[in-house]
Amino acid sequence: MHISEFDFELPNELIAQSPLAERAASRMLAVNRDQSMFADHNFSDLPSFLRSGDVLVLNNTKVFPARLFGESETGANIEIFLVLEQSNGEWEVLARPARRLKVGKRIDFSGDLSCRVIAKNDDGRVFVRFETDREFYEVLNEIGKTPLPPYIKRDTTSIDRDRERYQTVFAKERGAIAAPTAGLHFNAGMLEHLQEIGVTIAEITLHVGYGTFEPVRAIDLAEHRVSPERYKISTETAEELNQARVDGRRIIAVGTTTTRTLEDSISHHDTFLPGERAAELTITPGYKFKAINGLLTNFHLPQSSLLVLTSTFGGHDLIMKAYRHAVATKFRFYSYGDCMLIV
Repeated sequence: MHISEFDFELPNELIAQSPLAERAASRMLAVNRDQSMFADHNFSDLPSFLRSGDVLVLNNTKVFPARLFGESETGANIEIFLVLEQSNGEWEVLARPARRLKVGKRIDFSGDLSCRVIAKNDDGRVFVRFETDREFYEVLNEIGKTPLPPYIKRDTTSIDRDRERYQTVFAKERGAIAAPTAGLHFNAGMLEHLQEIGVTIAEITLHVGYGTFEPVRAIDLAEHRVSPERYKISTETAEELNQARVDGRRIIAVGTTTTRTLEDSISHHDTFLPGERAAELTITPGYKFKAINGLLTNFHLPQSSLLVLTSTFGGHDLIMKAYRHAVATKFRFYSYGDCMLIV
């Protein structure tokens, strides 16, 4: 299939610019694969689609304030977006404007923090080494800003109103530059209610990185590859998931990052193994899902790898029809938007 087959028209006004007042107040489009149908619901209806014995798997990664604003030695304003920690204070970053940054240039931030450019790539990636007399993440928590996606068109450089809301209530493991947004709909009450009706809550960790959002550059999806991302599955979670498979109980993934983790894990040994690995799996049409029986996910960008994954699970024609319905009925899209449940 070609990436052009995953395109759709999306009015700008449907791109959610802010979160709802209540996390669980989102709408939810429920898709039934077997019956090739979908229906409008609210996220608060989620318990009616789950049953005792189901395992709901969450990604407990925690977003850190990865945006920094500083000045170069010449006084130019520079924005740094932390992408991947290397070692010894070195980071791969995105910079704006990148053209101003030559190897050797120094950038100063508040909070006794500075960095120096040590390398640049032709694709726009910049590598810097940070310097501070304090603990790096302590300074980052003080002066860093929440790394919101570029399609949120409002001022996010002054008061950081998103630090709490662009974070799941179950976030634990620091390391993501973007939230696993399907998890943003859950509040503590919903999680407690699901456990009360017999749903098991399990957790994995995949630190959402730049690879999740890289544009699809291949026309033919057979040539498309998503960059590797590190993930971790605990012994407890692996045992729970393996027992669910033995028992014939459903595994429901919350988010595409959770899906990639579980499918990558089981693709190697036909069982869930505890430990830390790199997810190298790219899910495109023709892939046969082995790990999950359901998926809760937000609405994704046209022609994106996340939409390709969702459509591969739900069926291309059905999911694209559901997307057109979501546009027509004014569902809210992207990170702060509404959600879709596919079972």
